[in-house]
Amino acid sequence: MIVYGITGSIACGKSTVTNYLLERGYIVIDADKLSREALTIDKDSILKVDKLFGCVHDGIVDRKALGRIVFHDKKAKKKLEDIIHPYVIQKLKEAIADNQDKDFIFLDIPLLFESHLEYLCDKIIVVYLNEKTQVERLVKRDHIDEKYAKTIITNQMSTDEKKEKADIVLDNNQDRDELYRQIKKMMKGIKDGNIINE
Repeated sequence: MIVYGITGSIACGKSTVTNYLLERGYIVIDADKLSREALTIDKDSILKVDKLFGCVHDGIVDRKALGRIVFHDKKAKKKLEDIIHPYVIQKLKEAIADNQDKDFIFLDIPLLFESHLEYLCDKIIVVYLNEKTQVERLVKRDHIDEKYAKTIITNQMSTDEKKEKADIVLDNNQDRDELYRQIKKMMKGIKDGNIINE
């Protein structure tokens, strides 16, 4: 079984790729969804958040209050990540173990490189977008100004650096049909056991 990690910087089109795969019945494990699970159903994580940040009421994490605490405080953010990441990694490993009978699965991990999770993957797919277009799409998508968009982007590894680390690059600098064409070609290569990167 081959594990393909899918990643890409914010607003680069990673969700378009994973939705395409999910709609066609492929197995995609979503690390963001697992992160949300850690704060909604994992009692151990919730207890730790309550102890550190005190924003849990009746067993439910006040995500807005937590967000306000960690957004401008790097140390608090790191402490939160130290709570969530072990849960997410454990669930990703369980998903890999549970799907050993499949030819391949996909792990959707937005901060794959930043979190040093390359070791979970056999091959890494990066959805690539040039930074200028990335800023424009983020401004439009999240209704924020350009300065704020650039701040968010600079907090992640650059999209060019991710591209250099990829085994497979899906270039999203054109329209959606072109991205779909590349995904189809990639999937043909995966099924044939003959990955050709463009």
